Amino acid sequence: MQPKGYLHQIHPVLPVKDVVEALDFYVNRLGFKIGFADDAKKPTYAGVLRDGIEIHLQWHDAKEWEAEIDRPMLRIVTQHIESLYEEYADKDVFHGHTLLRETAWGTMEFAFYDPFKNGLTFYRDV
Repeated sequence: MQPKGYLHQIHPVLPVKDVVEALDFYVNRLGFKIGFADDAKKPTYAGVLRDGIEIHLQWHDAKEWEAEIDRPMLRIVTQHIESLYEEYADKDVFHGHTLLRETAWGTMEFAFYDPFKNGLTFYRDV
């Protein structure tokens, strides 16, 4: 009998207008490291890593960019969320409404957008 299929990781792909700019944001502001890039000087596809997660960044032509709606929103399970919140507060990545808050659905979380309006929510259960 074959073992049952098992899902153990997910690598979301976020659309970006400029992969180099996105890499700069994720590496220098959010503390990720570059895992790979399809080209060293002008990548159109790259992956960033931090702790146990991997996010892929894929170039999309600005002419094909839709209005700033229906953007991806990632929910990233986090340990030591208070420390992460302080780390990112010092990196000037938050928008005016970013707060570390306890939700009615039993999480402690905060959220903001990357430069391409992809949503990033960091949370832990309370």
